[in-house]
Parts: sequence; C-alpha cells; structure tokens
Amino acid sequence: MSALPSSTASKAPAARRPIRELPDELISQIAAGEVVERPASVIRELIDNALDAGSRQITVRLSAGGVRLISVEDDGTGLPRDELPLALRRHATSKITSLHDLETVGTMGFRGEALAAINAIAELSIQSRFAGADSAFALDGRTGELRPVARANGTTVEVRELFFATPARRKFLKTDATELAHCIEAVRRHALARPDVGFSIWHEGRLVEQWRAAATLEERLADTLGDDFVTHSVAVAREAGPVRVTGRAGIPDAARSRADQQFFYVNGRFVRDKVLAHAVRSAYEDVLHGQRQPVYALYLEIDPARVDVNVHPTKIEVRFRDGREVHQAVRHAIEDALAAPRAVDAAAAPAEPFFKPRAMPEAASWTQPAIPFASERGLGDAAAMWPAYRNQTATPVALPTSDAHSKPAAAPTFAPAVQAPASPGAAPEGSWPLGRALAQLQGIYILAENSQGLVIVDMHAAHERIVYERLKTQLDGASIASQPLLIPATFAATPQEVATAEACAAVLPSLGLEISPFSPRTLAVRAVPSTLADGDPVELARSVLAELAQHDASTVVQRAQNELLSTMACHGAVRANRRLTVDEMNALLRQMEATERSDQCNHGRPTWRQLSVRELDALFMRGR
Repeated sequence: MSALPSSTASKAPAARRPIRELPDELISQIAAGEVVERPASVIRELIDNALDAGSRQITVRLSAGGVRLISVEDDGTGLPRDELPLALRRHATSKITSLHDLETVGTMGFRGEALAAINAIAELSIQSRFAGADSAFALDGRTGELRPVARANGTTVEVRELFFATPARRKFLKTDATELAHCIEAVRRHALARPDVGFSIWHEGRLVEQWRAAATLEERLADTLGDDFVTHSVAVAREAGPVRVTGRAGIPDAARSRADQQFFYVNGRFVRDKVLAHAVRSAYEDVLHGQRQPVYALYLEIDPARVDVNVHPTKIEVRFRDGREVHQAVRHAIEDALAAPRAVDAAAAPAEPFFKPRAMPEAASWTQPAIPFASERGLGDAAAMWPAYRNQTATPVALPTSDAHSKPAAAPTFAPAVQAPASPGAAPEGSWPLGRALAQLQGIYILAENSQGLVIVDMHAAHERIVYERLKTQLDGASIASQPLLIPATFAATPQEVATAEACAAVLPSLGLEISPFSPRTLAVRAVPSTLADGDPVELARSVLAELAQHDASTVVQRAQNELLSTMACHGAVRANRRLTVDEMNALLRQMEATERSDQCNHGRPTWRQLSVRELDALFMRGR
C-alpha cells in the first residue's frame, strides 16, 4: 500500500502546553490590535482625550500619512506631573471609578486602554502642563523618563513610527495618501460633533484642512461637508420621550451612489449602528429612487443609562436598551422633515437675474371649470382629482368610500368654479411657490412661471404622488383590518422565528396578522392584512418576524401596503399625452404645494425642477 500524501497524513497531536499568564507587553500588543487599526485609529483616541479635557483648539500634525508621526496638540486642562506615568498604564483612567459610572458614561473616552495600547506598538511621548502648574513636563513612553519642558496649558501627544514593534501589521497599511485621507476623515467626524471646537490638520508641514470654531451647527456642516450639503438638506428636530433627534437630512435629489456622507452621533459620539441605519433607510423608502444612498448628519441625544457604549474597543458600536423606541424616533423625525413640500422654500429665495426683468402683468384671474376629468383607467377612490381653491389655499375633496378593489366609479368632476382672488399690480406667482401655469410641453410637462423663473413639472409623476398620499391618508385613518385565511399557511420556522412569534403574540394582531405555533418547529399564518390578501402570506410572515426580532415590524406591513397603493395611484394618475387646460394645470400646481412629499413621485423621481432667471440668462449669455 502506498503511503498517504504528506498533506493528508495524520499528524501527531502537539505536546500540551501549560496554562500561563501572558506577559504585560504581549497583553498590550493584543489590546493594540483591537484598538489601533491604522493611523486614523490613533487620531480618534487622542482627540477623544483632548475633547474630554475641555479643549477649544486641537491641532493635528502628520508625517507620511501618520505612519512616521502623529502629533495631537490641545489647549485643555492638561495632566498633573504625578499622573503622567499612570496615563500609560492599562486600565488607568480618570473617566470612571465604578460600574455605575461605566453604565452612565458621558465622556468620549473611558476604557483606559488607548495610550497603553499605542505605547506598545509605537514610540510615544507626552508633554502636558496642568492648569495652574508652574511648568510643563514631558514623559518618554519607552524609558519612563520625566523631565520639565516649556509649554502652555494643555497636552501634546506624539506618536512616532507606528507599528515599529509589530512590522507585520505595518505591511497592511495603504499608501501615505490613503492613510492621510482616513486621518482627515477621523478629524472631520469629531469636527461635525463639536462645532464649538476649532480643528486644524498639518501634513509634512503644510496645512491641509482647517475648521474654525463655529457659532452654529449649520456653519460647521457647511465648512466640513460643503455649502451644497446645507442647501440640499432639511432640518431635523424631534423629541419623543427620552430620545431627541436633531441635525440635517439630505433631500432625495442629493442622494449619492455611495454611503460616504452619512454621519450619525449618539450623545456626541460617531457610531455605526444597524438600528439607526435601518431607521434612516425606512424613512427614505417612500421618496428615494433605486439604490441611491441618502446623505445626513444626525444627532441623537438619550439618557446615557439607556445606551451601552462599552460594546467594542473602538467605541464605534453601541447597544440601546429599547431599540424600537430609538428606531421609531429616528424614522419619524426624518419622515416629518422630508414630508413638507420644498416649493415654498425654493420660491422664497430672492431671484438674481443679470438684468432686471420687465414688470410682470397684473394677476390674471382663472376659473376652475366643472368638467369631467379622470384618467383613462380610473380606479374609484384612486381617481379622485384636484380640489377647488379659495384664497389660494387647497381644500381637499373627500374621497369616495368605495373599496379600493371595487369596480371603477364614475369619473369625478372639478368642484364648482371658484375665482382665485387677484391683487392688482402683483403677479400671482408671488404667492404661489410653483407659480402660474403657462403651457404644456409634449403632453408630458407643465411649464409655469414663479418669482424665481421657470418651473418644469412632470404632470404624471406629480399627480401620481398626490393620489398616492391621499390613499395613504385614507388608510392611516383606519385600523389595519385582517382577513382570515380559509386554509392556514404553514411553514417550517427557525427557533428564532418561533420565539419571536410567541413573544410578540400581542403585537401581531395590530399589524393585521395572526401567526401561531402549529408544532414545535412549524408556524401557521391564519390571518393577513386585508389589503395584502393576494400576497404571499409566508413571505410576509417571515419578513415581519425578522423585523420584530430587531426593529419595528410595522415598516414591513406599511411597505407592502404602500407598494399596493403606489400601483393604484399610478393607474389613477393622469397619463402622459393627456391635454390639460391652463385651469387644470394651475389646479395641479396648487395641489402639489399642499401635498406632503410632492417633490418626488412614488418611485423616488423628482416631480419638478426650477430654472432661475440667472440660469436662463446664462444659457443665452446675457450679461457677458
């Protein structure tokens, strides 16, 4: 018999090694592997300490992308002479003293590992002068030598030759330019959380970024993320019980292909959390097109006792005591911010043409006629059209009460004619954000004139959103009715699905669902929401149980219902190539101004665009 290949031959068991305590140096290097991934990790930890010291100006100096040198200088309270050696010991910190402090930590740093971990893999030195002390002192992390030096109040930490003690780790670093970009991003994240603190970054003796202390968060956002971020975002502000959410969320038009402008902070700490990310994505579901990524800078304030920040050595992950509470607060905060039509804000900005346009004609009155107007495939309540207008304010028309699946109702008509008041000598678009209808282009677009210039509206997309929002409002006013299944749908469930179904037995009926155990490993779906009766009950049940296990399952049911309503609204909206009168076009514009989320259609595409007079002048080279 031929011998087995060496690769498959059985190997003798290795000799057993006795259990021993690891040396302190190896323990520190293991900890460093958890805390320090690249130069940006060092910067994050050192800036955390600087902010905890009450600094108002932080300067970062780098060489070779931070590999050769990282220096973080602050003007904080500094460290007393006798505490400098303690600062480099593992688990030595001034931030916490008890388990209660750990469970309610309010500082950026608290683990007492960072400086010791960095000192284990690099050449570290500290210069610090304590407030009120006669002089500053410098500590060499390698030798422990302590000597007096000249320095103003504050601390400077220098880290040289990162990973010199672990050369294998150094091989995983990228180019200097890449590491520098990560370092700048690390400082930017801190700058977004603390507009009251100034930050500057120097690389190889050259100033590469600087953010001066700002009076408001909007100023800091504009400095760090650009003016376009503030211009193309809306303010977020909501307080729900113990949770407060503020910041700015980008409008759907500002979404990007990459998730590179998403910043979320919990009590001032930048975090990446699945609950928060899911809540944001849920809020954008109804207005975002395709796989585009929203942009945002959001700040969540919560009682420190309700969030655990001691989850990961990098402190970038958190765990909430009540994840659903936080999820709902974040989701509704963004939804409310995105709901208001932006036409009013766009029209409020002063127009800046190169040449002053001629005086506009006096306001022309228009009368809304009582004529039939419905789509070719009207669907009862989905085909209800636009309301009458009195004093330029939209008054919604009550929808028919017929079921959404009933036969098409008779084509609705406009309400009795109402003449919009005209103020002599003033243009109507001055009070109408989307302006006065001028014409219809190719049976697809409405051209209107407002105080800014020209407004172009996709009439089908706009009316689709109007009908969709009306149907959603009608459905929200009633409880989710369930429809029992003639034959229960059973499926093989995982242990987690079974446990979730049992734990949430009281929640499921409120979602129109009835899910009960059929056997120890089988669940039976006995009822589903009546509006989703034609869907797959097993797929719906699995989705809801998965969401219940982590987030808020109502988003699954709502998403499924909204997909159905969106389809109905698409069929009920006015079709392309349908010729509209000027009065009908004006009626549509007024309804858009009064409808939530009317800036995007049901599929996330924009419904209107503004061309300012300045932009039109530039097209024709006026003023050049």
